[in-house]
Amino acid sequence: MGFLKIYVRIYYLVILYTYFKFVYKPTPMTNKMLQFVDIGQQNPPKRDKSKRKEDFGEIYQEFIHDKAKEQSSRCSQCGVPFCQVHCPLSNNIPDWLKLTAEGRYEEAYHLSQSTNNMPEVCGRICPQDRLCEGNCVIEQSGHGTVTIGSIEKYLTDKAWENGWVKPIKVKIENEQSVGIIGAGPAGLACGEELRKKGYQVTIYDRYDRAGGLLIYGIPNFKLEKHVVERRIKLLKDGGINFINNFEVGKDSTLKELQSKHDAILISTGVYKPREVNLPGNDLGNIFPAMEFLTASNKKGLGDKVEMFDNGTLNAEGKDVVVIGGGDTAMDCVRTSVRQKAKSVKCLYRRDRENMPGSAREVGNAEEEGVEFIWLSNPKEFKGSNKVKSIIVDKMKLTDPDESGRRKPVVEENSEFEIKADLVIKSLGFDPEDLPTLFQEPKLKVSQWGTIKADFDTLETSIPGVFAAGDIVRGASLVVWAIKDGRDAATSIESFLQSKQKMKVA
Repeated sequence: MGFLKIYVRIYYLVILYTYFKFVYKPTPMTNKMLQFVDIGQQNPPKRDKSKRKEDFGEIYQEFIHDKAKEQSSRCSQCGVPFCQVHCPLSNNIPDWLKLTAEGRYEEAYHLSQSTNNMPEVCGRICPQDRLCEGNCVIEQSGHGTVTIGSIEKYLTDKAWENGWVKPIKVKIENEQSVGIIGAGPAGLACGEELRKKGYQVTIYDRYDRAGGLLIYGIPNFKLEKHVVERRIKLLKDGGINFINNFEVGKDSTLKELQSKHDAILISTGVYKPREVNLPGNDLGNIFPAMEFLTASNKKGLGDKVEMFDNGTLNAEGKDVVVIGGGDTAMDCVRTSVRQKAKSVKCLYRRDRENMPGSAREVGNAEEEGVEFIWLSNPKEFKGSNKVKSIIVDKMKLTDPDESGRRKPVVEENSEFEIKADLVIKSLGFDPEDLPTLFQEPKLKVSQWGTIKADFDTLETSIPGVFAAGDIVRGASLVVWAIKDGRDAATSIESFLQSKQKMKVA
């Protein structure tokens, strides 16, 4: 353990000691909490690895009633709740943990969803180990974090089962309308918040189903599709209009959409795969991650997928190599296992400690038989028409640079060769050329191709056109997209109110 980790642990121990010594006054109510000393950390049990590899069902079983209460009671109810501070949505985590510990589940659910449009999604796919749970005070003090994500999932699933989740009921309809381009988490969150205010909301999406990445990018073993579909149905029942198979620039220009609505939100996300320009890159059976995952998810939804059905995008019986170290790479390796690949390897140019993906997902992948080749980088793809193998360089990490990160460099004369029938590139995503696609040259973008939007209002270079989510910040987490969508709704409402005042005047 390094000096910094020791210092951090001592710091949190001092906080806990100070709290219990000088602040904490036990009462019958608080006796239900602060149980972390007597009760150990416990996650919901995982399905047996040999069984979960056989299907795409979610791997974590549900908390039973008593365990959800018990684990919630471990919360230390900090004066400064670092879990909440490190949640992009600033969820009131200590408060709804306390309500759960007291058995007040419906109140706990309503509090959790007051700041989060999709708590059942975030409870399943958020990297809690890097956000709320990773910053839990009792985790830092050595007692094991409160299992916040699992409790959030438990609460919301219980809410759906008991009918506590209700469609939006608008008391006063507002004639002003908003067009939202993109039915991913940012667009859905923005649409819901605006609909609550009575605005007429239409969400346009290029795909045949709403949900974006939640439907086509994330595998069922992390997020079963019925969870997303029931949320979409709820929004439809609340009066939000969805138009699928609609491409801006093809079915309508951005300017034409503006003429139909009082404000526009662009929330398309970023899906253009980053390329690795290596010798042999044009060989067959080398695919971007999203193409592979979309084919698998569509097949799971019952669609006919020609490239999967003919075996091209099916990993069965193949030696699969995934290049990359993020959460999408973890989705690819674990999907390959379930498609009964012959072998699955993951190449990443840094070590495990510097991997950007969730440590929890890496652990799940290892349990399921994925081989990680750390400190490795592809040099060349070899084959005739299709890829047969990859020449790989061994890497080593330099000393930390000015940013604090250690740069990977090639070790001399270290190359080796691994067999590969299917290569999946998971190197990140870039935005598409939206000004050209949308036939709107006035839409300004950054040097990275993301849309330029005002930091405070999220309004773009075109008045009345806003942008949110990954198309502004670059590829990021679902929870950040929800946050951006909520912020955009606030700004759009202010814009529409000003527009209405000017019209009346």
